[in-house]
Amino acid sequence: MIRSGRAPDSRVCVQRPGEPAAADTPPLVCGRDDPLPARQAVILAGGRGSRLLPLTRDRPKAMVEIHGVPILRHQLDWLAGCGVERVVVSAGHLAGVIVSYLGSRPSPPRTEAVVEKRPLGRGGGLRRAARALPYPGEPWFAVYGDIWTCFCLCGMRAHHLRGGVAATVALAGPGLPGSAVAYDELGRVTDLAPTVPGPGRVNAGVYLFAWRVVSLLPEEGDHADSTLPRLAGSHQLSSYAIDAPWQAVNTPADVIRLEHDLATRRANRQAVGE
Repeated sequence: MIRSGRAPDSRVCVQRPGEPAAADTPPLVCGRDDPLPARQAVILAGGRGSRLLPLTRDRPKAMVEIHGVPILRHQLDWLAGCGVERVVVSAGHLAGVIVSYLGSRPSPPRTEAVVEKRPLGRGGGLRRAARALPYPGEPWFAVYGDIWTCFCLCGMRAHHLRGGVAATVALAGPGLPGSAVAYDELGRVTDLAPTVPGPGRVNAGVYLFAWRVVSLLPEEGDHADSTLPRLAGSHQLSSYAIDAPWQAVNTPADVIRLEHDLATRRANRQAVGE
């Protein structure tokens, strides 16, 4: 069971009636120490997922299934369990699959899709979807639609508030494959593409943004090439280390590896009677 290290409240990620268990993901006790959790989020789910073929032949990347559960469903359950009330999904490639799925999903959080008529890049997709969020002025989470993880977002929110920064990025690892991130002794990000990555932590694809970041995102293009370096250069990008299981799902081999890891963790929990 994953905890934030602080006193938990009663909000728990649990299996919902009539739905299959979320692919061997353990219950998450959300250790809220912030009386006002971030209530809104954007999920970037517009990717074509060409490296995941043939799994993405008839579905977008975020709808690839892990033990029968779409990545998108896992993420929505996770966000709901941490107090997120409203989610905007940025859809593009095969968007109709996502729109149909969201229309049939009865459980929280309340979710809508914003469909790109043409590819805008990750930064452009974030900006366009953020404009549809229901609580202007409030902070918002942003999650890449191809990651599988589960950790306390309320703890990340509290860390973000203590830092007084414009943005916070979750870092997974150490030693995991991904985009390396360098940071100083205070946890402020100093380099998003260090020339000598080393065995440090990697960008986990989960952010918490102050509302003012929306105007800093590009209309088109990648925020990793513009917005994030600008924030890091002004000491406005903090890091939040997570030690929860994390994996980016980019290839069929990643799916096989993740399903194996989840099954192993479930067997280990059963062995100790969790």
